[in-house]
Amino acid sequence: MGLGGSDMYRQQILDHYKSPRNYGEIEDPTYTHVGENPMCGDTIEMDVVLDEDEETIERVAFRGDGCAISQASASMLSEQLHGMAIDELREMDRDDIVDMLGVDISPMRMKCAVLAEKVAQDGADIYFGELDVDKTKTEDDDADVPDDAE
Repeated sequence: MGLGGSDMYRQQILDHYKSPRNYGEIEDPTYTHVGENPMCGDTIEMDVVLDEDEETIERVAFRGDGCAISQASASMLSEQLHGMAIDELREMDRDDIVDMLGVDISPMRMKCAVLAEKVAQDGADIYFGELDVDKTKTEDDDADVPDDAE
């Protein structure tokens, strides 16, 4: 499966996959964005509510489906984003996601693991007028996600 690490972290990933936190929709979110990992078939759509100053994330919800890594990562990230400054979200990288998951992620699974992060970041960049895309695709990502993983 390409996962290394302790059984505790593997159990945590399975728990988030089977019982995702913040799964669903938010009515009238500040922004909504969707992304996919065409290699694996993962999809994630994320709703984010910012505070009135548009500096802090107040609420996050996601929906989608795919492998255990992508869905657990979205669930875990949705918990971590609550109360986070939007600038902190924008500075996150794949190392933050690997640390959050607590297991080694193989190159083949890295795009699964970072999909939710990329969806949240791209959604913020679109909302603030710094990016113009309809959908995030991990195959088009920058150096943050190795292309040789395919």
